[in-house]
Amino acid sequence: MDGVLIDSEPLWKVAMEEVFQQLGSNLTKKDFEKTVGLRIDEVIGFWNKQENWGITDLLGVENRILNKMVQLIEENPYPLPGVIETLNFLKDTHLKIGLATSSSTRLIDAVLHNIGIASLFDFVHSAEHEEFGKPHPAVYIHVAKVLNVPPQRCLVIEDSYNGVIAGLAAKMKVVCIPEKTHEPNPKLALADYMFHDMTDLKKNIQK
Repeated sequence: MDGVLIDSEPLWKVAMEEVFQQLGSNLTKKDFEKTVGLRIDEVIGFWNKQENWGITDLLGVENRILNKMVQLIEENPYPLPGVIETLNFLKDTHLKIGLATSSSTRLIDAVLHNIGIASLFDFVHSAEHEEFGKPHPAVYIHVAKVLNVPPQRCLVIEDSYNGVIAGLAAKMKVVCIPEKTHEPNPKLALADYMFHDMTDLKKNIQK
């Protein structure tokens, strides 16, 4: 979802920088590239340990970041190029469409409601309900199981290295549409396919 359906990665950086600064942190948006694709609880835990913050109320910090994210999404409810057209095309061709994301259910609801695309997905699942988030493949495997589609018949669309690894580990084919605000990660070349945006992906599917 993040970085694929909506350009939310910059919003995450704004929300985290604001909340972390309130905790006395000097982390900047550039630092957050290290944790792209992880669940927000894992991001907070990573930086809490890395920066020796000594925070015990991790859930409280998470809720503050999510509150800010919901506000930012409501102010910026814009799908990335080609998203609506591609989803409608896939729906019209009767392919099953699942959403497997590291974001919380609360964020999923905010994005799908504000963009107006909830009805286009056959199943939506958050890694917050799994023991491990990406790069662990659990969230993808769960979605494939519910959709009753063998992993080998699934195509994952990702924007981050952790997401690409998760898709490959699930034994699925992976499309990478790199997030545009980060420095290009050469490791993204591990993906089976690479496209600039969803419009390019749709054109190639239609060939």
